[in-house]
Amino acid sequence: MEDRIMWEVYGLMARFTTFLSTLNFSSTTKLIIFVVLTLIWVVNLRILYKIKNQAAFIIVGMLGMFVLLMVFVRPWATQPLARIVAALAGFVGRLTGTFTPFFKYGILFVSTRQGSITLQIDFECSGIIEIMVYLSILAFYRVYTVSERAILSAIGIIYIIVANALRIIIIATMIHFGGDSMYYIAHTYVGRIFFYAATIVLYFYVFTKSQVVRMKVGSFSYDKDKAAPEEKKEPEKKENEDGDK
Repeated sequence: MEDRIMWEVYGLMARFTTFLSTLNFSSTTKLIIFVVLTLIWVVNLRILYKIKNQAAFIIVGMLGMFVLLMVFVRPWATQPLARIVAALAGFVGRLTGTFTPFFKYGILFVSTRQGSITLQIDFECSGIIEIMVYLSILAFYRVYTVSERAILSAIGIIYIIVANALRIIIIATMIHFGGDSMYYIAHTYVGRIFFYAATIVLYFYVFTKSQVVRMKVGSFSYDKDKAAPEEKKEPEKKENEDGDK
């Protein structure tokens, strides 16, 4: 059930991202909105927790955390993240000689046969949206303990950053060998498909597979570690029965 809810929330987050990216508030307005939204979010979570509405608790928790991250964390986290991605991709570019990074500004300078083209790693290309969606879902994914979620958060952030850097490398390399006309295909199709595929792999191992592994149907458990103690109890019961006889 949690797995199905997770994918529905992911779709809502993706549609909501376009609207949030257009918001531009002053510092005072941001503080007021932050306090109001946080209070509304916490109160609703408290109510849903008390009435034991698990599905609504998860959805409200994920969406609320995503909105708060997008409005208050995204503005100052986007540029540093773009610089990291540019630096990682630029390392390969310098080794191969296909493009040159200016990671301070989140820019790649790609040389082609026709001349050159500049790629800027902006808000949508930085991977900040995917990271915030991932953290929001993981925070309320009750399959894991708090410590497990903390570890998976760090692993997921690193994974998304590296995957995004590889996507930029693919795009820049295709433009270098294919010229300016290759930009649309590389950016819109090849790079995007690669990054989405990498994200699906992450979501499968962190969310879908974990849900199946820890699922228990009747007396049968998919979790071998949890199933082992149950299997050990059966011989003990037989020994006790033989002793009674």
